[in-house]
Amino acid sequence: MGDAIVTRDLNRWDIPALRGLLERTDAFHNVEVDVAVELMEEYLDEGLKSGYRFLVADDGAAAAGYACYGPTPMTHGTWDLYWIAVEPSFQRRGVGQILLNACEAHVHSEGGRLIVLETSSRAPYEQARNFYAKNGYALLVTVRDFYAPGDHKLMYAKYLNPEVS
Repeated sequence: MGDAIVTRDLNRWDIPALRGLLERTDAFHNVEVDVAVELMEEYLDEGLKSGYRFLVADDGAAAAGYACYGPTPMTHGTWDLYWIAVEPSFQRRGVGQILLNACEAHVHSEGGRLIVLETSSRAPYEQARNFYAKNGYALLVTVRDFYAPGDHKLMYAKYLNPEVS
């Protein structure tokens, strides 16, 4: 292990490590891993025009995790949190919390007022659902059988400044 975890922008050399991280979590289907990598490449090719932002959690020796988020088109101050994934050897060590806090701080600094995320009801996502709930994200909508029979889409949201929600 390296030093303390810091967040930084995504670099092209992160892609193979992050692909491996996603595969090692055993939470994502192959097509989901492919889409995640496509988003990384789109961001690296187009920058902010892609609509995505990335943060990589780095301990100085390895990518410990990453987050993908971005402003929601045609809204005022609403942002989507698309991915937070943490290397299995770094899970339950605060890396997800560091990434989430950094995303929320960035969104807030950009005038964001609301973060929305979607996740699956499948068992491998239970830890993520608990994490979001612990961090103030409320389950707002369940779309039954969205991804597949028995695999529901769960939509969570958090107001960054509850006084103005």
